[in-house]
Amino acid sequence: MTRQQRLVLIISILASFVAFLDGSVVNVALPAISRDLGGGLMTQQWVADAYLVTLGALILLAGSLSDLFGRRRILASGLIGFAITSILCAVAPDSVFLIIARALQGIAGALLVPSSLALIISSFSGSAQGKAIGSWTGWTGIAFIVGPLVGGFLVDALSWRLIFAINVLPIAVCLWLLRYVKQPERTKHVKVDIVGAVLCSLGVGGPVFGFIEQPHYGWGNPAILGSIIGGLLLFAGFIWYERRTAAAMLPLSLFNVRNFRFGNLATAAIYGGLSIATFLIVIFLQQVSGYSALAAGLALLPVTIIMFFLSPRFGALAGKYGPRLFMTAGPLVAGAGFLLMLLVTNDVQYWSQLLPGVLVFAVGLSMTVAPLTSAVLGDVKTSHAGVASAVNNAIARIAGLITIAVAGVITGGQLDLDGFRRAIVFTAILVMAGGIVSAIGIRNQT
Repeated sequence: MTRQQRLVLIISILASFVAFLDGSVVNVALPAISRDLGGGLMTQQWVADAYLVTLGALILLAGSLSDLFGRRRILASGLIGFAITSILCAVAPDSVFLIIARALQGIAGALLVPSSLALIISSFSGSAQGKAIGSWTGWTGIAFIVGPLVGGFLVDALSWRLIFAINVLPIAVCLWLLRYVKQPERTKHVKVDIVGAVLCSLGVGGPVFGFIEQPHYGWGNPAILGSIIGGLLLFAGFIWYERRTAAAMLPLSLFNVRNFRFGNLATAAIYGGLSIATFLIVIFLQQVSGYSALAAGLALLPVTIIMFFLSPRFGALAGKYGPRLFMTAGPLVAGAGFLLMLLVTNDVQYWSQLLPGVLVFAVGLSMTVAPLTSAVLGDVKTSHAGVASAVNNAIARIAGLITIAVAGVITGGQLDLDGFRRAIVFTAILVMAGGIVSAIGIRNQT
C-alpha cells in the first residue's frame, strides 16, 4: 500500500464508520429515549427509521453527486452536515424534534458512504482492491454491531444524548486527514436527478409510515392503506421515470451486470434480516429481560470481535477463490445462528441461551460482508463506482428500514417473548434467502 492508498483507506473507514455507527448506536438507547421524551415502540421505530428513510432514499442521489462534483468534496460536505445534525439530535427537547433531526442526519449520512467506498474503488485495483474492500466492510460491519455496546455504556453511565455528540471528534479527525487526499477525476457528464430523488423518497417513506403506524390505527384506516399503496405506486413511478430519463440517479443498466443484480438481491435479504434482529435484540433484553443498556450492548460484543479478525481474511479468500462460496455459506451459517436464539426465555440466560446463536451468527456474517461488497462492485466500471456503491448501500438501508417498520406488525405492536421469536424466525428466513440467491446467481470472476 502506498501512503496515499493507506490514507484513503483510513478516511473511508472512518467516514463510513461514523455513518454506520449512528445507524445502530441509537438502538440500545431507544428505551431511555422513550422514557425521557415519551412514546412506546412506535416512537422507537420512528427514531430509528427517520434516519434510514432519508439515508436510503438519498444515497442514490449522493452517488451521482460524488461522481459529478468529486468524492472528496462530497465526503467533506457530508461530514460537516453530519456533525451539525448530530448536535441537533443531542439537544432535542422532544421526540418530534429528535425525529426531524434524525431525518436531516440521514441526508448528511447519505453523502458519506458512496463517496468513501468510491474513493477505495478508484484508488485500488486487483487483489489489493479486494483486500481494501474487505477491511472497509469489516470495519463498517463492526460499526453496525458495536453501536449497541457504545450506546449502552453512554446511556447507563451518562446520558443517551452523548451517543450523538460523540460523532463530532471522529468527524473532525476525518476532515483534517481529508486535506491530504488527492481529488479523483470527476465524471463530468453526470447530472443530478431531483425528480427521481423526490419519487424515491416518497415511494419509500409511504410504506414505512403505514407499517409503523398500523398497530396504532389498524389496517382499515384510510391513512394506513393510502400511504402504503400510494408509496408503492410512487416507487413504481420512480422506476418508470428512471428508465426514461437521461440523468437517472439509479442507472438501471447497472443491473445488466449479473453479479451486481444478484448481489443486490442478496444484500436486501441479508441486511433486512440483520437490521430487524439488532433492533429488537437490544430492546428485548432491556424491556423484557431487565438487562441494563450496557449489558444489552455487551451481548453483541462477540460479533464485533469475530468480525474484526475474520472479515479481512474472508475478503482476501474471496479475492483468491471467488465470492460465490462465501456468499452462499455465510448467510446460511448466520441464519442458523439466529435460529439458535429461539432458545431464549423471558429471563434470558446469556451464556446458554443467547451466546451460542451470537457466535454462529458472527462467523456467518464475517464470511459474507466482504465477498458480498466485492462481488457487487467488482464488475462495475470505475467511472460508475460512486453510484454503484450508492445503489448497493441504498438497497441495504432501505431493506433495513422496511424490516424495522414491519417489526410492530410481526410482534403485534408489543415486544414480548412470542413476538421476539416470530421476528427471529423471520430474520433467519430472510438471511438464509440471501445465501440461496447467491448460490443461484453469483458467478466467480475469471
